[in-house]
Order: sequence, then structure tokens, then C-alpha cells
Amino acid sequence: MSSFRKALKSKQRDHKERSQPGFRRHLGLLEKKKDYKLRADDYHRKENTLNALRKKAMDKNPDEFHFKMIHSQLKDGVHVIKQQEEEMTEEQKKIMRTQDIRYVEMKRVAEAKKIERLKSELHLLDADGKQKNKHTFFVDTRKDVEDFDLATHLNTAPELVERAYNRPTLDTLAKKSIMGAVDPKSVKRLAKQRKLQYELLSQRIDREKKMFVMTQKIQTRKDLQDKNKKVKVRKETINRAAVYKFEAKRKR
Repeated sequence: MSSFRKALKSKQRDHKERSQPGFRRHLGLLEKKKDYKLRADDYHRKENTLNALRKKAMDKNPDEFHFKMIHSQLKDGVHVIKQQEEEMTEEQKKIMRTQDIRYVEMKRVAEAKKIERLKSELHLLDADGKQKNKHTFFVDTRKDVEDFDLATHLNTAPELVERAYNRPTLDTLAKKSIMGAVDPKSVKRLAKQRKLQYELLSQRIDREKKMFVMTQKIQTRKDLQDKNKKVKVRKETINRAAVYKFEAKRKR
């Protein structure tokens, strides 16, 4: 029974960790096992790092080449990257940007001329969303306005009045059959060619817009070389150049 009483946890007193003796208080807190564990883990981690670096240095090829060997130099025990000489002066860069702007602008003008030529050939007859042309007819009296018949005035069939092109007159329709004179295969081939021409026109319009944006971006970069104090008003995107606001400076 006495041995059981001694084994009871409730009857045992708390064993507290030993504190630092009074004559050693000037040395600080007494290190416990958890403190030793942290110190030992830190020591072994550093030891493993040093061993890994030592092994890497031993296995390194002495003939290995790296570009920083020629682009850096040692100053006061610190590696400093050498400053490369400027390949072009600021004046040369400005001239090159000016030439770039002229070249892109020349290509853009050439594209614009090709677009105008294609538009004059196609007239955008089948383009969706295009505003229809208006044809105004003038008559003498109000009674003529009330009795005005567009098909009679144009001398064509009423079914062909809404056409913007290929609108034959009654005389032409009486002389020969339009659908019989034209081969259906030829009509299909012409429609396909017209569709390809419209696609080519759309591509040239997009290309001309991109060149215009490119010209603006090059001009902006050229202007930034002359100005010092600037504030960005709008960021640069794919479809537009950046916009900067410069400090007003009086010219002498």
C-alpha cells in the first residue's frame, strides 16, 4: 500500500528546473535542454552548409568559364561589374529614332494608298454597317412628289430598285436574260474573289493602324530623351502610345 501511495502522481511534488546559482548570475540565464537543442541544430545546419560548399569547390572544373569573369573586377574585396562603354551617343540615338519614324511613316503612307485604291475598286458594296449612300431626285411640283415612282424613274424592275450595283434597265432585261447570260459558276467565283478582296482590305486597314501606333510610340521615346521632368498620364498599351505630361520650360 505504501508503494502505491508513493507511485501516485497527485502525492508527488513538482520537480522544477534548476535555476542559475546566485554566484553565476552574472553569466546570464542557465541554459536548458531546449536551448541547447536550438543551438545544436543551428551548429549542424551551418556545418552541413560548409561541407556542401567545400565539396562543390572540390568538384569544380578549374577550366570552367563564366562571362562575369571578364565583365567584373575585384575592388576592395568586392566584385564590381565593369561599366561598359556607350556604343552610341544620345545624338546618334535621336538620329536613328528619327530614321525609324520616317521609315515606318513611309510604309504607313504606302499602306494608306493601297487601302484607298482597294476602296475605289470595291466601293464597299457588301460591307456590313456601312452607311448607305443617298440619291436625291428633284421634281417641279408637289403633285410630282406624290406620283413619283422610283422604279419608273430609273427604268428598271421594282425588284431591283434596292440594289446598289448591277441594276439593269428594262430594255436590257427585254433584250437578254441576265441569269442566262451569266454562268452560275462564274458568279460564285466572282463572289469568292470579292470576299478575298474584302479580307485583304481589312488586313491592310489593321496594318495601317498598327503602323500609326508604332510611329506614336517611337516619337514618344524620342521626345523622352529631350525632357527631364515628366509625369506619366496614361500607360502604354498595344493599341496606343503612352502619354506624358512635361514641365513647362521657358525657351530663351
